[in-house]
Amino acid sequence: MKKMLKVIGIIVLVVAILVILVLVGLNRLSKMPSVPEDYVTKVKTGGEIEAKYLAMGEHEVSYFESAAMMSFEKYEIYYPSDIASFDEALPAVVFVNGTGAKGSKYPALQKHLASWGFITIATEEEHAWNGFSAEMSVRYLEILNGFEGELNGQANPFFGKIDIDRIGITGHSQGGFGVVNAITTERHHENYKAAVILSSNAQTNEALQWEADATKIQTSTMIIGSTGNTDMALAPLNSLQTLYGQIPEGVSKVLALRNDADHGQMLYYADGYVTAWFMWLLQGDIEAAKAFSGDAPELLSNALYQDQQINIH
Repeated sequence: MKKMLKVIGIIVLVVAILVILVLVGLNRLSKMPSVPEDYVTKVKTGGEIEAKYLAMGEHEVSYFESAAMMSFEKYEIYYPSDIASFDEALPAVVFVNGTGAKGSKYPALQKHLASWGFITIATEEEHAWNGFSAEMSVRYLEILNGFEGELNGQANPFFGKIDIDRIGITGHSQGGFGVVNAITTERHHENYKAAVILSSNAQTNEALQWEADATKIQTSTMIIGSTGNTDMALAPLNSLQTLYGQIPEGVSKVLALRNDADHGQMLYYADGYVTAWFMWLLQGDIEAAKAFSGDAPELLSNALYQDQQINIH
């Protein structure tokens, strides 16, 4: 009997240890970044323009965060450290979270855009499909832009420095639905001048009760997916082509599939062109425009992409 109890005790101990190891592993996994810090040096590029805008920009980057109500938890803002030296207000880019990818899991993406002269903002929202977290992010940027007081004991670096009429937005997976809703139905939909949808068909999903109507889009929009197995299941080419076709013909739009990445990687694999898109449409960068416009847009000849369509106005 004592021997049996000893065996049972050992089994219980082993099971307890295994449970602890699993929980520790899951905890570590939950804290792993969705975007590697060094992705700008590791992701392949297939064109000079893509390579230029995948690299870090010329600005050092600073970080500011503020507590937020509800499930947003906090606003996470990255911006050029030399923001005070700019003579004009800077464009902002709003990040809309995909499933399981909160703002705190992709700081590298925000740092990259901020290094190119953007103010970026994200939240911890895990149900961002409806575009409300994006709307509240813009409202918070409005508050910061008009607040002449102090933040954390120092002069507000954002006072008069955020161009609310030059806003970009990007969303991956579930976040693609959030992008469509933010630029079509939310209060500040007209403030968006450039949008990016990554690996998302962003069309009404009855099973999940997510709704989005791309036929209402009036914002220049780029859609990029991938040929990876997961992407082909979640956002297959035909669904992306349907989404592209739903965007009115008078609106500038781009569609492409990356052929060396899968669903999760698309959060950052196309970032060279994502940055170029925002540089062109929000900062008027003529070099960046050549990726998508002119007689020979680079994206059309980039061997890392396929099924490209471009309609620029």
